[in-house]
Amino acid sequence: MSIGWFPGHMVTARKKAAETMAKIDVVIEVLDARLPGASTNPMIEELRLHRQRPCLKILNKADLADPAVTAAWLRWFGAQKLVKAGALSCKKPAEVAKIPKLAASLAPHRDSGAKPVRLLVMGIPNVGKSTLLNALLKRKVAATGDQPAVTKQQSRHSLGERMELTDTPGLMWPAIQHPSDGLMLAASHAIGENAYIDEEVATFLAQTLLARYPTLLKVRYGCDTESLDAPGVIEAIARRRGYRLRGARLDHEKAALTLLHDYRSGALGRISLETPQSRVAMLGK
Repeated sequence: MSIGWFPGHMVTARKKAAETMAKIDVVIEVLDARLPGASTNPMIEELRLHRQRPCLKILNKADLADPAVTAAWLRWFGAQKLVKAGALSCKKPAEVAKIPKLAASLAPHRDSGAKPVRLLVMGIPNVGKSTLLNALLKRKVAATGDQPAVTKQQSRHSLGERMELTDTPGLMWPAIQHPSDGLMLAASHAIGENAYIDEEVATFLAQTLLARYPTLLKVRYGCDTESLDAPGVIEAIARRRGYRLRGARLDHEKAALTLLHDYRSGALGRISLETPQSRVAMLGK
């Protein structure tokens, strides 16, 4: 299954981001800690490397991700040139408060204080950029919501006397090259719901969970995972929850939505859909 989602406003958003990139010092790219590789936008990488801008990678939703895997991703990103990385939950002010200092350390030429450090916040939709912005500024300046592509335009703000911050709309790229990336993004609600079929995405998610977190499935749904394949997980959820259609047929769609909701909300537990090692293997590097 190949998933693609590139709403029209993102064409304009990419052009504006390229213009703004020339005027800033540091890019803050917000990623989903459960899928840091898949939620890294290659267009953002291309734009910032063209301008040779350093990047602070923020692995948001770290409270929903597997902590051991997150630690591996921090080491992975930390080994890259002109990159620092931190993991946090944007809903925790004490963790967000560490970001300005980390970002400033990537722009030592601005350390005199004569000019403000200029930050550009970027990322794919629904990774928590607006929540991060509101937490940094300690007031609500950006609309938030559990749907991708809430923010449509850039906005600029002062972060104290020594920092300026520009927020950008969530930005996808025109073609998702690897099908598993599209499925991970869809499972994590970073892609509009009209671009995928819930049951197919849930089946992919079930397959990943069977391979990496079978105990979490067993605890949440009370099913014997050793005898199940991915479609069997969806069926087992429907049976255990009593999801049925007319004629006593199992409601697989409702079961699929339950699995997706439980993953997205953290009800299943702390889960990471990819590791640096699985990323390298998938890319064939």
